[in-house]
Amino acid sequence: MKTTSEAQILLPIDRHSDVPLHVQLERQLRNAVQTGRMPADSPLPSTRSLAADLEVSRGVVVEAYEQLAAEGYFTSTGGSGTRVAAIRAEVLRPAIQEWTRTVARYDFQPGTPDVAAFPQRAWFACLRRAINAAGSDAFRYPDPRGQFVTRAALAAYLARSRATVGQADRVVICNGFAQGIDLVARLLQLRGVTSVAIEDPGYGGLARLFARSGIATRGVTIDDRGLEVDRLKRTTATAVVVTPAHQFPTGAGMTADRRTALLAWAEQRDALIIEDDYDAEYRYDREPLGALQGLAPDRVIYIGTGSKTLSPGLRLGWLLAPQSLVADLAMLKQSADGGSSTIDQLALAEFLTSGEMDRHLRKMRLVYRTRRDLLAAALTEYLPHLPVGGVAAGLHLMVNLPPGIDEKALVRAALEKSIHVFGASAYRVRPREDLPAIILGYGCVSESVIREGVRKLAQLIESRIGSRPGQPA
Repeated sequence: MKTTSEAQILLPIDRHSDVPLHVQLERQLRNAVQTGRMPADSPLPSTRSLAADLEVSRGVVVEAYEQLAAEGYFTSTGGSGTRVAAIRAEVLRPAIQEWTRTVARYDFQPGTPDVAAFPQRAWFACLRRAINAAGSDAFRYPDPRGQFVTRAALAAYLARSRATVGQADRVVICNGFAQGIDLVARLLQLRGVTSVAIEDPGYGGLARLFARSGIATRGVTIDDRGLEVDRLKRTTATAVVVTPAHQFPTGAGMTADRRTALLAWAEQRDALIIEDDYDAEYRYDREPLGALQGLAPDRVIYIGTGSKTLSPGLRLGWLLAPQSLVADLAMLKQSADGGSSTIDQLALAEFLTSGEMDRHLRKMRLVYRTRRDLLAAALTEYLPHLPVGGVAAGLHLMVNLPPGIDEKALVRAALEKSIHVFGASAYRVRPREDLPAIILGYGCVSESVIREGVRKLAQLIESRIGSRPGQPA
C-alpha cells in the first residue's frame, strides 16, 4: 500500500495490553478519522515512517491500514498514496461558533479602519528585509519589553510625530490597546491604586477591565474642551485615563488650559495619567495636538496601537512609560504571555524606519478626509438641525439627537435597514436618556454608499422626531 506523507500522528499504544498492536492501531486511527482529527483527503504517513515512530514492525501498520481501507476509512489511488476517505465524521466535541461581525450595507461602525487598504506589498517587503537582516538571537524567546530595534524605532517615530519624550528603554511592546490597558490596570493594582477616573462618555470596557483588578472607576464628564478637570478634582482617583488628542466618542480635543490643569492635578495628587492616543494620526481641519506624555514624561503612561493606522489584526501596541515603571510592566508582560511576536515586531521596525508608515498615513489621511467630507455634507443636507461633533479629526463623528428620541430603538431600527451605527449610551458611565446621540464611523464605509446611508438614516430619525409625545404625527 503506497503512501507518500511523512506527517506525524499522535497514536498512543499500550504495550502491556492484551489487545494486539494492530487492533490498537486500527482503533486509534478509526477514532482519529471519526472525530475529525484526521480530516478527509489528508495523507497518511508511510507505513515505514509510522512503524518507526511507533517502534513497531512494519507489518503491524500494513495490517491496520489494509483493514481500515477495507472498511472505507482510507482510500488509495495511484500517484497520490493512501489518504483519509470522505466519510461522515462523528464530531464528539461541542462545536465552537465562528467569530462573526454584523455585515451591513451601510457600515458606519466607529473605531474601525479600512482594512482593505492595508499596505500588503509594502508590509511583506519590510517583513522579508527584516527577517533577512535578523540574526539568530531574534528567533530566541523574546525580551518581554520587545525587540530593541522595534522599541528604538517606535521611540524615534513617536518623538517625531507625536512630540513624546523617551528612548527605547521606556517602551514596552504589547498586543494592542486591550493588552496595554490590562497591563496598566495590573500595574496600578500593584501600586495600591484603588480608584481610577475615566471619561464619561468614553471607551466602554474600562470600568469592567479595572474592576477585574479590584479598582473602582469614577466617571468624569466631557465637554467641548475635553475632560472637565474641576470635576476630576472632586474624586478620590489617583489615576485617570484620557483621550486628549481626539476624545472618544465626542471628538473633542483637550484644550491647552485643560491640559495644564490636568498635569497640575497629577503633580499635586502624585497621580498617573494614562494617555490613550488611539487615532491621533488622523487630523484634517486643525493643528496637530502633541501627546500629553511629552509635557510630563514621568507622570504619563502613553498607549499607542497599530490597530487604527495599519490593521487591528496585527495585534501590535506599545506603552511609553515613566522609567520607574518599565521593569514592573515588563514583568507583567512576561507573566501574561512571555512576549509579543518577534517577527511582527521586526517588520514594524522596518516599516517605521523605511518611511513606509509615513507614506501609508499620508495616503490614508486623504482617503479618510474625503469620506469625512462626504459624511459631513450628507448630514448637513439631510439632518441640518442636528449638532455634529468630532469633525476635525479621527475616524468618526458624533450626532446629537433631539431629547426624547429612543436612541437604542433607533440603532435597532437602523440595523434592520442594514445601517450599522452605535448609540452613545454604550459609552456612558451613567445612563443619560436626556442626551441621545449616535456615533458614525467612516473608516470602513465605502464612499459610494455614504450619502445614501445617511439619507436612509435621516428618514428614520425624522420619523421618530415626528412621533415623539407632544409632537404632531
